[in-house]
Amino acid sequence: MCELLGMSANVPTDICFSFTGFLHRGGGTGPHRDGWGIAFYEEGGYRDFRDPHPSVRSPIARLICDYPIKSTIVISHIRQANVGQVRLANTHPFVREMWGRPWCYAHNGQLAGWQTLPLGFYHPVGDTDSEHAFCWLLGELRRRFPERPGDDEQRCGLWRLLHQLCERLRGLGVFNLMLADGDYLYTYCSTRLAHITRRAPFGRANLSDAELTVNFAEHTTPDDVVSVLATEPLTDNEDWVRMVPGELLVWKAGEIVARHGPGPGCV
Repeated sequence: MCELLGMSANVPTDICFSFTGFLHRGGGTGPHRDGWGIAFYEEGGYRDFRDPHPSVRSPIARLICDYPIKSTIVISHIRQANVGQVRLANTHPFVREMWGRPWCYAHNGQLAGWQTLPLGFYHPVGDTDSEHAFCWLLGELRRRFPERPGDDEQRCGLWRLLHQLCERLRGLGVFNLMLADGDYLYTYCSTRLAHITRRAPFGRANLSDAELTVNFAEHTTPDDVVSVLATEPLTDNEDWVRMVPGELLVWKAGEIVARHGPGPGCV
């Protein structure tokens, strides 16, 4: 299956260290050689890079490692194709506009019966179960919330609905999700997702998939909070927390602001 990588931070932060380890799984230390992509939210804008070739050999991936793009939310994906051809249109992350902002999405897993999910406003460009599910999910959110939620009660209602939709998709197979709107990062666990939050006092971290160590104390301030999420932990000397199957976490500025599924709701 595919793998996911995400980041939420309270200050613009580059993801070069984590991405360096992640890209090695795309045809190097892992079998995910059918394309990769990465998306950044920065200074009120959005940009992404996608490539249908293995990330471990991609000049574009090397550019991302060498070019420290500062962002508060990042979503990345490496693909092991099971539905749809290996081509750019089927390469995650996918993006659609809703409420005047870009919504970015990446999925790890495989769904059965996904063709029966009814589509309305949004339609896929490629032919994957992942993009079809994204169009259905975002269409359902838009149908129930024609306008952007304006207060905490409406936002909690949106998050509860998102969890319900993810649960329905989980009923079709494996559905690990990363979704972002520029303000919040949403992560849903069907089988595998892990996260770590780094804050002062910062220490050293060693990548599992590449020979690289960084001392975060040399690159941060005492007020920085940076959370990284991945299908499998990227470092071998830190304590990652595994999400519980059926759990939706809502992240903002590096912190969990809501949890749905096992455990409490909005926090």
